[in-house]
Amino acid sequence: MSEITLPATDPSARFYVREHHPENGTLLGFWLYLMSDCLVFASLFATYAVLGRNYAGGPTGADLFDLPLVALNTSLLLLSSITYGFAMLEMQKKQLRATLLWLGITGLLGAGFIGLELFEFVHLIHEGAGPQRSGFLTAFFSLVGTHGLHVTFGIVWLVTLMVQLGKHGLTPENGRRLMCLSMFWHFLDVVWIGVFTFVYLMGVLP
Repeated sequence: MSEITLPATDPSARFYVREHHPENGTLLGFWLYLMSDCLVFASLFATYAVLGRNYAGGPTGADLFDLPLVALNTSLLLLSSITYGFAMLEMQKKQLRATLLWLGITGLLGAGFIGLELFEFVHLIHEGAGPQRSGFLTAFFSLVGTHGLHVTFGIVWLVTLMVQLGKHGLTPENGRRLMCLSMFWHFLDVVWIGVFTFVYLMGVLP
């Protein structure tokens, strides 16, 4: 509640204005952002669908993909979604330390995912299968790399939120931010399931 004093004629005249932030406004705006991000990934999936068999005489997915490594990476990301869910449950119970603990575990799992993805990229480039080698590899690096950039951004956002929680606690504002990051993180999980199925599993089929 903020007080505003009217000048001039009636110095005693005062009225109060309630500062209001629409609680659902932030979530609605973030939903709109996620819808635009869906279009980005839909375009990348469509590009891969067109170029995914253009090997230009180079290696195919069956030659390059290490499914056990990719399965491990997938497990890390899916597990991070579960640990984020635990963080949200602890937030609802107003348990700051437990919330921070589960967020930290989520960040570590996400960092492990990025680490394995970078290892895969370095290995492919070392084998001469860089993004310039064929249309298939250009589409592959574009799709998987864009997803990896999103996860990296999510980790930076998560660390920033942990700092904010440490300074200000479980305020309603931080609660909304955690909810937005939750939607973003689960969205990336759904996209990765599509990548794992459409790119990796179908890529090893003859």
